[in-house]
Amino acid sequence: MSTSPLPEVTAFAAAWPDEPMRRVFIDLAATVAGLPGVTCEFVARPGVSYSLRPRHEAQQDRALFAMIDVIDDEPRWLSVCFYQDMISDPEGLGDLVPGGLAGSDGYCFDVSEADRFAYVRARLLEAFRMAGGR
Repeated sequence: MSTSPLPEVTAFAAAWPDEPMRRVFIDLAATVAGLPGVTCEFVARPGVSYSLRPRHEAQQDRALFAMIDVIDDEPRWLSVCFYQDMISDPEGLGDLVPGGLAGSDGYCFDVSEADRFAYVRARLLEAFRMAGGR
């Protein structure tokens, strides 16, 4: 694990054509990079996904509090997932994924439009707080 996803994310993003989801991914990566006590793992599976997985140092039983996946499709889009018990979904925009996040129930938000950024970012910060952040 690296302490900041930015070097890996920067290299990945540099090769990505300038699409709206590129900026959303970079902004979400910058958000997690700036959170205290957070480390990130960047998992590249070309042809499938590129995944940023933040974890808070206070987490004892889970390897992450979110998973920010770039789905390697044309055009690329984001799937941002959280454990069900770590976030709320007041607007009902997430898809429940039973057992789909490391064997636990989760919510995934498919993002193909930049207008969902603020909502997903709010869920990201909520998950961070539940993981032990303040």
